[in-house]
Amino acid sequence: QVQLVESGGGLVQAGASLRLRCVLSGRFWTSFPMGWFRQAPGKEREFVAGIASSGGRTNYADSVKGRVSISRDNAGNTLYLQLNSLKPEDTAVYYCAARTVPSPNYSLVYTGKGEYDSWGQGTQVTVSS
Repeated sequence: QVQLVESGGGLVQAGASLRLRCVLSGRFWTSFPMGWFRQAPGKEREFVAGIASSGGRTNYADSVKGRVSISRDNAGNTLYLQLNSLKPEDTAVYYCAARTVPSPNYSLVYTGKGEYDSWGQGTQVTVSS
């Protein structure tokens, strides 16, 4: 059982930057594939960015490509999402997710929300115009 806790959200103006952080705790001995998703009011939860358990590969949604960067620390316990040039349409609750089921391909990045089994409580990002 793992727990994920996000932080770093807030209210910012368009064009600003934020760095979201997700701390992973619990009993585990390996890095997991992880990702960031977001959900705006009245919309489905959507993929934002993902990183392989090896940390060597990443993937981004087209809507954020070039403005967002996902990374993790060497121990695999902390996941980051750097958000730059924020737009009002980036307003959403941002969720951190981990895939803790066995995933033998260490270089695979998962993009579907159904492929993750552990979720944080979310952190609100609001971008004003």
